[in-house]
Amino acid sequence: MTQLQVAFTETISKNLKESLGLDNSFAVPRLTKIIVNMGVRDALSDKKSIENAKVVMGQITGQKPKVTKAKKSISNFKLREGDEVGLVVTMRGKRMYNFFDKLVSIVIPRFRDFHGLKRTSFDGHGNYTMGFVEFTVFPEIDQGKTERVQGLEIVVVTTAKNDTEGMALLEALGIPFQKTK
Repeated sequence: MTQLQVAFTETISKNLKESLGLDNSFAVPRLTKIIVNMGVRDALSDKKSIENAKVVMGQITGQKPKVTKAKKSISNFKLREGDEVGLVVTMRGKRMYNFFDKLVSIVIPRFRDFHGLKRTSFDGHGNYTMGFVEFTVFPEIDQGKTERVQGLEIVVVTTAKNDTEGMALLEALGIPFQKTK
């Protein structure tokens, strides 16, 4: 078990149970999975860009990414059904907790002029989505070796029933949200 898992089971879950007024310890919200998603620019014109993005995504997550394909053909974008357009990685268990810990303690503090993550990025069911304009904020990435900088999206899926529970869970786990005015 990772340090974050141990801290969650020993202290954070008990504090969440009290603060949310829950009777059952199984009703305490917890992390289910983390999904990292990247749409690859120029994937249609340059097949090498998918391979480069695979290497980068593998370094960031520590897991081999799955290639996503277009579901529909769109003639304006010269896109055909089945064309490779992006990458996705789903992390669970120990790898998920390690990634979340790295995200909170190393990656998010590396942003310039950072004032906290938006509180409005919840989906109504307690899941949180954050987007990164560039993947170079991750410490595994050597900026000199990357050909082009891409953005990516991280979705934190929880067992929370609503956004209030999801926010309480993520704040307890160390996500820095913007201060309310």
